[in-house]
Amino acid sequence: MTDKLDTLQAAVASALGDAASALVRDRGELTVTVRAADYAHAMRTLRDAPQCRFEQLIDLCGVDYSNYKNAPWDGPRYAAVVHLLSVSHNRRLRVKVFAPDDDLPVVPSVTAIWASANWFEREAFDLYGIVFEGHEDLRRILTDYGFIGHPMRKDFPVSGHVEMRYDAQQQRVIYQPVTIEPREITPRVVREDNYGGLS
Repeated sequence: MTDKLDTLQAAVASALGDAASALVRDRGELTVTVRAADYAHAMRTLRDAPQCRFEQLIDLCGVDYSNYKNAPWDGPRYAAVVHLLSVSHNRRLRVKVFAPDDDLPVVPSVTAIWASANWFEREAFDLYGIVFEGHEDLRRILTDYGFIGHPMRKDFPVSGHVEMRYDAQQQRVIYQPVTIEPREITPRVVREDNYGGLS
């Protein structure tokens, strides 16, 4: 495993050069971090360089690093994390790119490189608010069009802002403020002698 990881790290380091701001090995996997300005070029290089040939993007997700591992995070808050697969070389690679601005997180889209990134980028936009510059159809994919906020951000309220429900009197879907009373639920303890057929 170590030889394969050494080979992968050497291939990625030589292909990306200075575009790789960090290469981290952990749990038998390699993670490369690239700057947002170098992201699109680095991803095209990872796909096309003969020593890399990552033909498939198998996953892309957003991450909110605020309060990472229950501790303050010193660095950009939002990142897009991509998992790539090289069928040619039978290798996997994780790529991280941090959005430089926490108030408006923007990173380039990679849909022109891998079409499979389309819905993944839409999901990261919907749930984390990460804008993928150059995406041709960046709109919500999991929440309703009128939804306010991005529900996977760590500062999003657990109960949300509004509730959507169908009103039979108005015969339409309505939004109303969420009113959830916090309560403590104590489980019922079963104390029957023959509960479940056991004697």
